[in-house]
Amino acid sequence: MKFAKMLLVAGVSVALLSGCGANEEKAANEAAPATEQADVVTTASLVNEGEAFTKAVSADGTWIIAILNDVTIDQDVTVAGEFRNKNEAEGDIYRKIALYAQDADHKVTATYTLTVPKLTVQSENLKAQGGTIKGDVYVEANGFTLTEDATIDGNLYFASEDVKATAVLEGKVTGATEVK
Repeated sequence: MKFAKMLLVAGVSVALLSGCGANEEKAANEAAPATEQADVVTTASLVNEGEAFTKAVSADGTWIIAILNDVTIDQDVTVAGEFRNKNEAEGDIYRKIALYAQDADHKVTATYTLTVPKLTVQSENLKAQGGTIKGDVYVEANGFTLTEDATIDGNLYFASEDVKATAVLEGKVTGATEVK
């Protein structure tokens, strides 16, 4: 039963991100000659455990990271690297952590919690959407967004007033929100 549930969640998550992934793969295939290997992963990273999440948010990771269930990580994690929306070479700098699943009609079907002692954001224009980040979030890059359907169950710290001024905070923060 547990395997069937995980398979169902994985299927829904694939459907959630299929619109993004199909276009990215097509663009990557058109951009790279058939004889060369692509240097960058162009699809979304679907993760269901801490080690995969940590790798996905690294500088060598992907532009969008979607968790498939609640994930707990016992060490600090850094979101690093510069990524472009849908990995388009000329696209806007953008990165997203999706803490939810959705159906084919883009209706949210489940939300998840990422538990981490400290999440440091070094990627510009990171959007945390849906679900909950349980732990403190330290933002060092411009353009951080916490969508209205997302929560930080902890403190939110900004590296400077300038970084804080670029943030969009529509969601809930249960602790302090300050420059530190």
